[in-house]
Amino acid sequence: MEDLELPKAAIFDLDGTLLDSVDLHALAWQEAMVKFGHDVTFEQVRSQIGKGGDKLIPVFLSEQQQNEHGRDLEEWRGNWFKSTYLPLVCPFSAVPKLLQRVRETGLRIAVASSAKKDELKKYLDIAAISGLVDVATSSEDVDESKPAPDIFEVVLKKLDLEGAEAVAIGDTPYDAIAARKAGIPTIGVLCGGFTEHSLREAGCVEVYPGPSTLYARFDDTALAK
Repeated sequence: MEDLELPKAAIFDLDGTLLDSVDLHALAWQEAMVKFGHDVTFEQVRSQIGKGGDKLIPVFLSEQQQNEHGRDLEEWRGNWFKSTYLPLVCPFSAVPKLLQRVRETGLRIAVASSAKKDELKKYLDIAAISGLVDVATSSEDVDESKPAPDIFEVVLKKLDLEGAEAVAIGDTPYDAIAARKAGIPTIGVLCGGFTEHSLREAGCVEVYPGPSTLYARFDDTALAK
């Protein structure tokens, strides 16, 4: 990171990065798969969380199955998650403090999430960061979700920045791969359940346990240098 200029923006993922929600999403997807006749385990689904439905469903359903009931499965999953698991979502510690620190440093703050637009607003409220975010982009703003770079490219366009002028913060290899395709360096966090090895292999330049460590060590991170 030494050869990069001081960044102008921080682009945060939400699920697994700022919010403790990965297991809940995995449960909703796994239960949806089973309901529609697919023998898929929790562990199999969990490894795919971080992708949008357009990328996750084809991992488990054939093209014919997708045509037959892929849309119904995703809709059921969304409704089931909202009614059963959304009330259980909570932020990781120090999330508002971290974003406030980012803002005090002079960086703009964006959110690049694979969540649906209606979920996104609720997430920002749950994390208590609605007033700290300059730009928020959901899966509905793009053609393809992570690990495609679309969502980061949309954010960069809204911020009027080049990739090298921003830093992404995410918990999955899919965040890092998508950001790298958009020319953005990524800080990885382990709180989403992926290993440091998998995050670094995907391109993360730094890895921390979670938002609270990122806040505590802020001056040593890529966000401040």
